[in-house]
Amino acid sequence: MSLIKKIQIRKEKRKLRVRSRMQTGVNKPRVSVFKSLNHIYAQLINDDKQVTLASCSTLQLENIKGDKKEKAHAVGLELAKQAKKLGIETVVFDRGHFLYHGRVKSLADGLRDGGLKV
Repeated sequence: MSLIKKIQIRKEKRKLRVRSRMQTGVNKPRVSVFKSLNHIYAQLINDDKQVTLASCSTLQLENIKGDKKEKAHAVGLELAKQAKKLGIETVVFDRGHFLYHGRVKSLADGLRDGGLKV
């Protein structure tokens, strides 16, 4: 088996393991995170109705300075602000197959600093 195939299988297993442990409910939308080499994206998703309630990324935010972690923190703050406008207080954090450190952790801290309970 090639190395690329092994990495893909490992990512898929991690994603399924993370999602199986999440507890989504009627009052708890899910924050889904995706990161690329240069940008980070976050969506607020209602799994019951299967709709995206709000989204934010580093592409949408202008005039943000700093390294990638600081930009991820700013994305978390902006998404928390959008969630507050919708009346959402508590969310479930879905990191997908990404490890919880670096930019992903910084985004989660931004959500918490914005007033959401993660």
